[in-house]
Amino acid sequence: MKIQPIQYIPAEDLSSARKLLKENLGRAKVLAGGTDLLGGMKDAIHAQQPELLIGLKAVKGQGDIQEEAGGVSLGALTTLAEIARNPLIKARYPLLAQAAVSVASPQIRNVATLAGNLCQEPRCWYYRNPENHFNCLRKGGRWCDALFAENRYHSIYGGMCVEAAPCKRGCPIHNNIPDYMEKLRGQDVAAATEILLRTNPLAAITGRICSHNCQSECNRHDFDESVAIRDVERYLGDYSLEHVSTYYPAPAKESGKTVAIVGSGPAGLTAAFFMRRQGHIVTVYEQMAEAGGMLTYSIPGYRLPKEVVQKQVRALEQMGIRFVYNAKIGAGDLSLESLKASHDVVFLGTGLWNSRKLKLEKGELLDSGLEFLLNVQLKKPTPVGKRVLVIGGGSVAVDVAITAKRLGAAHVSMACLESLDIMPALPEDLEMAHADGIEILPSWGPDRVLEKNGTLTGIELVRCTSVFNKDHRFAPTFDPAEKKIVEADQVLVAIGQAADLSYAEPLLQVERGLLVVDKVSRATNLVGVFAGGDATGRAVNIVQAMAEGAETSVFMDRYLVATPEPAAEEKGKKFLKINAAALTTSQAAVTPQTPVVEHDLQRGDFLTFTPETVTQEALRCANCGCVAVSCSDLAPALITLDATIKTTERTLPAAELFAARESSTTVLASDELIESIHLPAEAGSRQTYLKFRIRNSIDFPIVSLALRASVEGKSLHNVRVVLGAVAPVPMRMQEVETFLEGKPLSDALAADAAALAVRATQPLARNKAKVQVVKALIAKALRSFEQAE
Repeated sequence: MKIQPIQYIPAEDLSSARKLLKENLGRAKVLAGGTDLLGGMKDAIHAQQPELLIGLKAVKGQGDIQEEAGGVSLGALTTLAEIARNPLIKARYPLLAQAAVSVASPQIRNVATLAGNLCQEPRCWYYRNPENHFNCLRKGGRWCDALFAENRYHSIYGGMCVEAAPCKRGCPIHNNIPDYMEKLRGQDVAAATEILLRTNPLAAITGRICSHNCQSECNRHDFDESVAIRDVERYLGDYSLEHVSTYYPAPAKESGKTVAIVGSGPAGLTAAFFMRRQGHIVTVYEQMAEAGGMLTYSIPGYRLPKEVVQKQVRALEQMGIRFVYNAKIGAGDLSLESLKASHDVVFLGTGLWNSRKLKLEKGELLDSGLEFLLNVQLKKPTPVGKRVLVIGGGSVAVDVAITAKRLGAAHVSMACLESLDIMPALPEDLEMAHADGIEILPSWGPDRVLEKNGTLTGIELVRCTSVFNKDHRFAPTFDPAEKKIVEADQVLVAIGQAADLSYAEPLLQVERGLLVVDKVSRATNLVGVFAGGDATGRAVNIVQAMAEGAETSVFMDRYLVATPEPAAEEKGKKFLKINAAALTTSQAAVTPQTPVVEHDLQRGDFLTFTPETVTQEALRCANCGCVAVSCSDLAPALITLDATIKTTERTLPAAELFAARESSTTVLASDELIESIHLPAEAGSRQTYLKFRIRNSIDFPIVSLALRASVEGKSLHNVRVVLGAVAPVPMRMQEVETFLEGKPLSDALAADAAALAVRATQPLARNKAKVQVVKALIAKALRSFEQAE
């Protein structure tokens, strides 16, 4: 990667440095005198380098060590060399001096600063190695690559939640997949189901037909095979419908507010669930004779059996949700105005029920794929040709093709503009098509309808050379020199659907055939009316439509009862238990299915996992998080000494400074700087700092240990033990401290404390040696106290 020139501005004081940071958020970095940042830029470890470096070395008064009432104050820019040789520090706080002198070489210690050491970026082979320019989790990427590969120097006490797990982030409704997988590893199916239904009320449905973005984002994806999350979700969804009274109870408290949900597709059903759960009176208005929208009337039974949708609707009814059928908005007395007048809030999830047509001469000879599926689902007479051509490359087109074949067509083919690698249909849908003998014709578009005496005989296709333009907008181009004829007596067009919004105009704003809504709240221009899902153009699959319903329900609830915004999830301090059993190669369980010869239109092709298989897949989930380690030598020392940190914004204990965050190891805001560090008065405790590293010229500790205690007689009191480089944040060993308190020093005590310290370790595949190093350092430190007697 080419290194771009970087502007350097020396700051006169901390105020001017903060001002520069605020004015250049995302563009600037602070340089406190060390080499860490410069080395990172040289090695190009970040995809984007800073445009501005703000130098702090010229700031006056930040490099002093001063005795003050009750302790000692160190300026943030005090160099490590000054700390290491200062007589006051060496006499009262020897472990801090030992930590400072342990860093790298004299040349580095002469320029490296106290605050710079505390705030340096994470230490991780993937994060730092110049040959790995991809983004790991701490650099804003999707995964922590160390879990399944190089992890010799990483955490042995588990990972940390720097950001939501990649599977959870990839899920539009943000199912808490790691948490319910953890419950399943403990055989607690009930708790796992409860966790899933916090975000997904239609799990039995999504577990069958979801596009499973979560699996594409799974950390195992490039290691062996993703966890079969969708199949596990199906199992839990079926379990929830077997225990409806437990998982779909009526709300404990009624709000008295009334909600109208128009449309009972995925968006509408999801919005209804969450609004009812908040205690509102919910009525769902459905234009058809049954609920489910396209779940019922478009998706074939071999993918989603109708009894599953019916069970799901009955579960929602048990919550107290009322369904009104054959109620088409805009027809008869049911208008948008009347709904708004009779309800406190209205949600429009009316979907896409009109077929898009090909603009070809003689196009009237072609049939609608959507109407074809609707007729089959409505059990209307549905004639099918002997040779059928389906135009389209999405999952709906696959459903049309397979349905035609199972209705008796001798030969069915699919022609689509996209090449095989970018076809919108899911890979498993295409596998189903191949299993049913469907011929796929990728990179072909319809050019001319062929007919004889008004009877369709086929389609002439033209080669599609590109589907999208350079801005990735739909703008297909063709090669007119390459054409082919496909004989067919029936052509079914499945190139997308459009919305019928005749009910909305002129009250609601409509653009390009879609409802216009606020990008955040999904509120329309009419107060009290919200919209989501396909009719707004904000969803391209079922789970995204559900996300629209779930997210809109939050804003509808706030509109009704002024619900406060929930607190943001705290990240960077929550430890995760890494599932070590998942870190070796394994294969995903194969979804069981009925024999191909038994496939029909109504019964599901695929079956639900057994409980044993669900547990097997849960054991393949690693419970991903960041396992990089905090590499500051001075952090364990300051925590052990009960230091406090004064920043430009606040004063906080040293133990609270550290957190695992993107491109950071502290809780400091982007424009917050450390001013000074205060050490409390020290009353003659014994102290030691030990560090294990590969060689002395490398400042990165494999394990570091800071230990402080008062010794009365031979007994230990006021013990403080902190480890460094063993976890994403410095680790205070409180259980070890409690164990040692009041006990007399002995070799046996040292051995027992060392064993206790590693009892909670979670070593990865390649860093088990660090466990032994921790034990050795703790035993050595305690024995040094004993020998000092």
